[in-house]
Amino acid sequence: MTLIRLFTAAALVATGGVCAAQVASAPAKKELVQKIVQLQQSGVDNVARGLAEQSVAPLAQQAGAVLQARIAPGEREAVARDIQAEFKKYGDDVVPTLQQHAQRLAPATLGPMLEERLSEDELKQVLALLESPAYRRYQQLAPEMQKALTEKLVAETRAQVEPKLKALQDTIARRLGLPAPSAAAAARKASGAAPKLGAPTPKK
Repeated sequence: MTLIRLFTAAALVATGGVCAAQVASAPAKKELVQKIVQLQQSGVDNVARGLAEQSVAPLAQQAGAVLQARIAPGEREAVARDIQAEFKKYGDDVVPTLQQHAQRLAPATLGPMLEERLSEDELKQVLALLESPAYRRYQQLAPEMQKALTEKLVAETRAQVEPKLKALQDTIARRLGLPAPSAAAAARKASGAAPKLGAPTPKK
């Protein structure tokens, strides 16, 4: 369960109950909160990874635009590989640092929210769900299900989306005074050249 889903569910459950913030948390309740936060380690790590990816997303987009407009076709693939390597180097350096800090901050940040908004009985229910073997198998299956849905969605909507995307690229290129990407692609196709293009993104 992702952090967003966990706390959305927590808020919904807590809406109909008595606010636990009005009374001191019992040791048993604190122990339940601690276990729940520990079980969310992968979600905390994903938050940190997502933050690292967001920090370089604008730069990746700019690099892709410059690669398309300013680099000679015969050099683009090599330059793209070099840029990709730099993004990976950044990710390998920054992601562990962010994850380390996120894991340190999580108990003091997330724990009080759980203590205030969920009763001890509700915390037990959440913990039972997180520790359920069936739920763990479901979580393991989630990436595969997401991948399958994404592939089918892309395949089914490509004919509708790609022309609009190309039109947007052409419009932006004209506004910037750059060669139209679709025209450049057509010229490459006519000449038989097919370099790999696209904005480099950090590898996970």
